[in-house]
Amino acid sequence: MATDAIKSAMESQMKNLEEKTGRKLDEWFRIVNESGLQKHGELVSMLKEKYGMGHGNANMLVHHAKQSHAGFAEDDVLISEQYKGKEKLKTWYDKLLKEVDAFGSDVDVSPKKAYVSLRRKKQFAILQPSTKTRLDIGLNLKEAAPTGKLEDAGSWNGMCNYRIRIEDEKDLDNTVTAWLKKAYEQAG
Repeated sequence: MATDAIKSAMESQMKNLEEKTGRKLDEWFRIVNESGLQKHGELVSMLKEKYGMGHGNANMLVHHAKQSHAGFAEDDVLISEQYKGKEKLKTWYDKLLKEVDAFGSDVDVSPKKAYVSLRRKKQFAILQPSTKTRLDIGLNLKEAAPTGKLEDAGSWNGMCNYRIRIEDEKDLDNTVTAWLKKAYEQAG
């Protein structure tokens, strides 16, 4: 069952979607349900590609249109659990997702128990609140040399070969966005 905070976040997201697109939710539900597509992933991709919608909005919309709210709530619960007691890091996570969403409509945001996987044709990054004061960005990069904030991931996470440690909001600069963008481009 979704908590009040989750319900409030979903209602806010739906209201923002209506304001941003100028279309009412009923109209979006009709577009989803009359598309002829059945699979969740196909519907999300259609909304992202045809309407330029971000993954979070497309995912939420498909869940609601198909009345499968539990799937959306599960993703939201996973993220809420990751950032429990780490609320400052959640604002950094949100900022990073906004940056990544601008890369293209083909980004798949997939929450796991301990981190969020960012995928294109393959995983290009993970966002993980590793401690109460540090958000780690894991990157899959080819032909990169550790420099500045970019370091070898070592044994930190076997799914990524590089890591960036974010310990202060000022660490979220253009360099971090550039590394994320490079990983995104290499994953396509």
